[in-house]
Formats: sequence, structure tokens, C-alpha cells
Amino acid sequence: MWSAMQMADKVHSVMVLRRFIEVRPAATTAEKCAVLLHDVGKSASRLSTFGRIIATCIGGRTPRMRMYLAHEAIGARMLEGISNQLTISLVRGDGPEDMQGALRVADDI
Repeated sequence: MWSAMQMADKVHSVMVLRRFIEVRPAATTAEKCAVLLHDVGKSASRLSTFGRIIATCIGGRTPRMRMYLAHEAIGARMLEGISNQLTISLVRGDGPEDMQGALRVADDI
């Protein structure tokens, strides 16, 4: 799954992981995997950086834009059968609130 991600997403995910560990130093391997893969679903849309900006600004006007905007659910489906349930639920955005909150804080900085 990591190799499917665009380089910009990989760099972003590593930065988010560093911030996540600062917020949640006792994070489990499953949590760290979720942080590294939290945007894996974006790869399904195959949008360029410019396309992603447009999708964010104007919404899901095309199928690929809708895929990009639904990246959490898509990423969780991509991880089914190859990752544990905690990682999948955190990628989907519905994991335990303390973990999900730490991910949001790390991702939004």
C-alpha cells in the first residue's frame, strides 16, 4: 500500500507520524501504521496535486474528484484483509476517539 502512494503523500505521512508520536508517545504499531497509511486512499483517484486542490475547492464534480474526497473509506477498504482492524478503523476515521483525535491534531498542524 505504501508504494501505491504519491511521493508527496509519503513525505506528508512521515511528518504526520513524527507529530503523532509527540502527541502520543506510547502509540502502538497499529496506530503508527494507520498514521503512515491515513491517506492511502488518495492514490485511487490518481489526481495530480492541482486536481486535488480543485477537488478540495469545488467538491466532487467528477468521479475521480469524488474518489479523492472519499479517500478515508477507500483507504480502509484497500487495507481490508492485509491490516488489523484498529489500523483500518483509524484510516476510515472512526477509531477510538483518543487515537483519532491525536491523528487529527498531527495531521492538521
